Amino acid sequence: MERSGFHEQQFSVRLVVIEKGVICMHRNSRLIFEKHGKKFFKPGLSVLEIGPDGSPSTYQKIVGAEMRWDTLDVLTTYLHPTYLATDQYVYPIPNDTYDIVVSANVIEHVPKIWRWFAELARVCKPGGIVITVNPVSWHFHEAPGVVDCWRMYPEGMKALVEDSGMEMLSSTWESVEYDRLKFLPQRVRAEKRFLMLLFGLFWPFSKVLGFPFEGAFDTFTVARKPFSSNGYHP
Repeated sequence: MERSGFHEQQFSVRLVVIEKGVICMHRNSRLIFEKHGKKFFKPGLSVLEIGPDGSPSTYQKIVGAEMRWDTLDVLTTYLHPTYLATDQYVYPIPNDTYDIVVSANVIEHVPKIWRWFAELARVCKPGGIVITVNPVSWHFHEAPGVVDCWRMYPEGMKALVEDSGMEMLSSTWESVEYDRLKFLPQRVRAEKRFLMLLFGLFWPFSKVLGFPFEGAFDTFTVARKPFSSNGYHP
């Protein structure tokens, strides 16, 4: 079991951010979940959310359905998680426990993502799904004790999913915020590389002046754990 000062510092820093009332989840992360993720959550399912941003979390509020919604965090009890892990790669949860395992804005802070994703697969039930939302254009946000390692597109997520023994159901990267700007021609809204460049212009206005538009891009991925144990390895 790996336990280092990195883990303790990482989540104590996030704790300070929450205590100061800073909203951790950016706007497009919420919108892309509403567009692609909400439909998977049905009454009666069991859900595990990794690294929730509140209690209840933003995603739990969006879903709103009656279901078992457990949470897991590492080395902080501030949000009273269901599970408190001392190792970000080893969870105190039995195999095949949850119908849905979901995380948002977590994977970029995990150095060994191949080990982390395999652990998500382990606690997911056969036939269940793992939903991952990760930033693409969001600025580098390292802080003392908090690493910022990854920005991943669908092809990168596909490799990670397959390496864990899961099946890729879908993966897309987009900005739902831009999609809602119907006054822009469709050909402009389709130019993702150009629009990503604009993120650097919008973000300071959003954070400093409260401008209600960030223009961020995120990758939304859904992977399914096979029913056959032959297709899954921890």
